[in-house]
Amino acid sequence: MIPTIIWFILLYALVAALGGVMGYIKAQSTMSLISGLVSGIALTIAWYVSLQNPLVGLAIATIIALVLLGVFVMRFRSTSKFMPAGLMAILSLAATVLFAIGWITASGSSS
Repeated sequence: MIPTIIWFILLYALVAALGGVMGYIKAQSTMSLISGLVSGIALTIAWYVSLQNPLVGLAIATIIALVLLGVFVMRFRSTSKFMPAGLMAILSLAATVLFAIGWITASGSSS
C-alpha cells in the first residue's frame, strides 16, 4: 500500500505543476505559474525522500498537501468558482488524507 501512495505524490506533483502552467496560459497569471511549479518541485522532492525514507517523505507530502488545501479553499471561498480552485481543493483534500494514511501506516511499520 505504501509504495502505491508514494507514487501518488509524484502524480499530485504533476497535477500541481501543470495547474500552474495552465493558470499562466489561460489567465497570464505569473503567480499561478510560480506557485504551481514551486509546489510541484516541493512534492517531487517529497516523493524522492519517500523512496528513501517513507516516514519522512510522506510527512512532508502531507504538510504540502494540507497547505495547498488551505490555499485552494480560500481561493474557492473568494471566487466561488469550481474551476480551478474547487477542483484543486477536492484533489488536495484527497491527497492530504491519502498521504496522512500512508504516513500513519509507515510510522506503525517502522516501530
